[in-house]
Amino acid sequence: MKITSRFTVAVHTLLVIHTFGKTEKVTSDFIAASVNVNPVVIRRTLSSLKAAGMIDVKAGSGGARIVKDLESITLYDVYKAVDSVDGGLFHFHENPSPACPVGRNIHAVLDGHLADAQAAMENELKKISLASLTRELQANLP
Repeated sequence: MKITSRFTVAVHTLLVIHTFGKTEKVTSDFIAASVNVNPVVIRRTLSSLKAAGMIDVKAGSGGARIVKDLESITLYDVYKAVDSVDGGLFHFHENPSPACPVGRNIHAVLDGHLADAQAAMENELKKISLASLTRELQANLP
């Protein structure tokens, strides 16, 4: 199962707010132009990030700003804030045959390994702060 694009859109959104927030009014239209999506997608993203306490959004065309320290926002926080995965990362086929010895035991054999893989991915996301991404972004700008 794929992690939805809501995750990368949210990270992109936060980086746009941080990069342009001091000099521009960062509205959903402004962000949407950078992400190249409909502003409605950005408004949903902003709503999720606001509910997670990462940003503040002024009604109308007031713009968005980050209200949480960039060092304390991890990719895992963003991943959780925007519900990037519906359920677990891996989706099991619905009805393995109980009449088959493989089908009967597939969950016992595979479930723990898949849970470990998801935990490893989530632990990696916890190591990366938004502050470190902004430093990487700055290093790549002309």
